[in-house]
Amino acid sequence: MTADPIERWHMLVKNRAIDQLDDLLAEEVVFHSPIVHTPQVGREISKLYLTAAVQVLGNDQFQYVRQIVGQQEAVLEFTTELEGIFINGIDLISWDEVGKIVEFKVMLRPLKAINLIHRLMAQMLAQFNPPPPDPNSD
Repeated sequence: MTADPIERWHMLVKNRAIDQLDDLLAEEVVFHSPIVHTPQVGREISKLYLTAAVQVLGNDQFQYVRQIVGQQEAVLEFTTELEGIFINGIDLISWDEVGKIVEFKVMLRPLKAINLIHRLMAQMLAQFNPPPPDPNSD
């Protein structure tokens, strides 16, 4: 397996190989959701969100359409369609010197897409324990 975290991320998404998240995420990774306004800190909670995201967004239409990669950070733009709604988003990913992801931030547009993803992610995360945080609380 390659040490390049972006190549590894692409393979994980393509193969829906969420079991590889443990090897890709740093222990204290910080996940920023487009729905929950507080950062989610730690590998376990980040894995829950990323697993749900891969399952919710990872349909046949999902594709990364652009990427900008630096030495230890990347911006990956993606598109997909769910329930007739076009979704455009960005994954902003940073990693450490050994190739572990230390920060993962997701941004989405348009508002209809955010509302749809909020509903679908809440349903998916409800299957996991603990339940997702209330996006209206701090």
